[in-house]
Amino acid sequence: MTTLCYAKKTCSVGIHVLMEELGLPYDLKIVDFSKKEQKTPEYLKLNPKGKVAALVRDDGSVITEYAAIAMYLALENPEKNLMPTDTEGMIRTLEAMDFVIGTVHMLSWRMYRRPDAYSDIPEAIEQLKERGKDAMLAALDVVDQQLEGKEWMMGDTFTIADTALYYNEYWAADVAGWDLPPNVKAHYERMKQRPSVKANRELEGAD
Repeated sequence: MTTLCYAKKTCSVGIHVLMEELGLPYDLKIVDFSKKEQKTPEYLKLNPKGKVAALVRDDGSVITEYAAIAMYLALENPEKNLMPTDTEGMIRTLEAMDFVIGTVHMLSWRMYRRPDAYSDIPEAIEQLKERGKDAMLAALDVVDQQLEGKEWMMGDTFTIADTALYYNEYWAADVAGWDLPPNVKAHYERMKQRPSVKANRELEGAD
């Protein structure tokens, strides 16, 4: 059976939502970052990157990195319509998802959440946190414009890009307590009504 390696308050939140969207049986392996389980020999043998999410397939092979896992799940389950099949639609979905993962998450949130990864000087750490927050909110403003007049990132159809945006919305609103731009906030509220997201929020212990 497929196994999802998952850690709370990480980007694996979005992959868990995807697994729930598929409605197929899977195992959930919780990796406790507070105990540094992602650095154990057992986990590093599975994923030498020491990160989540990691998807262990039935044959034992492992897929890592959010976009790769999301694309695999969408392409293997085309009946779920989680990714457009036309070239333009596929490109635009990847474009939207890449911006969210690369800029909203990696460039911005990581700077806010893990400033110690960039400096051990107290004054610099506080400055990095502020810069990370400003950068993330500015990036979400860009997404807000893209969502104007749309229900989902690709318009009327829910896709893998929405799951990537969701975990960033969760971080910004629930973990950091920031106000989201209006269209992003509306998207977040729609996401929270989906059974897949409700299942994840129960796992996360979110209201």
